[in-house]
Amino acid sequence: MDALTGLLDGPRARRAFLLRILLDPPWSIRLADEAPLSLTSVVRGHLWVRPDGEEPVRLAAGDVVVWVGRDHWTIADDPGAPDQLVIHPGQVCTTVDGHVVVEEMSQGVRSWGNSTVGETVLLTGVYQLEGEVTRRLVRSLPRTLVLRAEELDTPLLDLLGEEVVRDAPGQEAVLDRLLDLVLITLLRTWFARPRSGAPAWYAAQADAVVGPALRLMQQHPAHPWSVAELAARAGVSRAGFARRFTELVGEPPMAFLLDWRITLAADLLLEPDATLAAVARRVGYASPFALSAAFKRERGISPRDHRRAADREIP
Repeated sequence: MDALTGLLDGPRARRAFLLRILLDPPWSIRLADEAPLSLTSVVRGHLWVRPDGEEPVRLAAGDVVVWVGRDHWTIADDPGAPDQLVIHPGQVCTTVDGHVVVEEMSQGVRSWGNSTVGETVLLTGVYQLEGEVTRRLVRSLPRTLVLRAEELDTPLLDLLGEEVVRDAPGQEAVLDRLLDLVLITLLRTWFARPRSGAPAWYAAQADAVVGPALRLMQQHPAHPWSVAELAARAGVSRAGFARRFTELVGEPPMAFLLDWRITLAADLLLEPDATLAAVARRVGYASPFALSAAFKRERGISPRDHRRAADREIP
């Protein structure tokens, strides 16, 4: 699997927060929830994105903003509107003076706002936890990504909008998977931009020599890869392959493989009922001890402590 596929097979959304927001002006919402990643789509109307320290950006119907990182920011119907509401960690909403706003703004299943119809309708999805493969992907992104309606050729946003208000068995899992698919589509669109600043390892997948080697390591991390075997698969010399890989990816092949294995292990360890032995086999370590030693050496904590830390983060 490549790093985008990893968003589905590794760090899936878990208990993601999804909401349809219906608003009539004036409105201004301060987003201080400190979630690691969120996306907001404009279904109807418009909004202004106001990142701290940056110029406001206007979004119209069909546009999407992806927010990366835990910085606070504001969305509003007007770039100069004063904050009216604040979203805190855990998606707790209050007025600016601290009054908790819950029942009075509920508009039905996963719907919220100051209107039953909404001159502006937004769809927002918030990742509550930051997966390890996701972290490798998003740490190369700017804080704010704005994608315009004309560059988004996908039915997924409409489908997510339909499903978010559906009350059915297993719906949370359905919404988590849809959110992953939407995010992958948005990031793929962003990286396709000529000046997007796509990370080196992403751009290198298009290279005739390095690309196949990257996919082999990503799709088969349990295989005992060596530089010599990867070079032979690519049909080039060992030295030539190692040099080209390092130039394009920014690190040697075995360093990339080590980081990829530990990154995958970090996600797999969080799966329910996953054993250290099973995870070790899936990422290419001969024993649980070998994985544990490598994990602690690379991450500074043991797999057990990694699990405990993640459990404490779950809302």
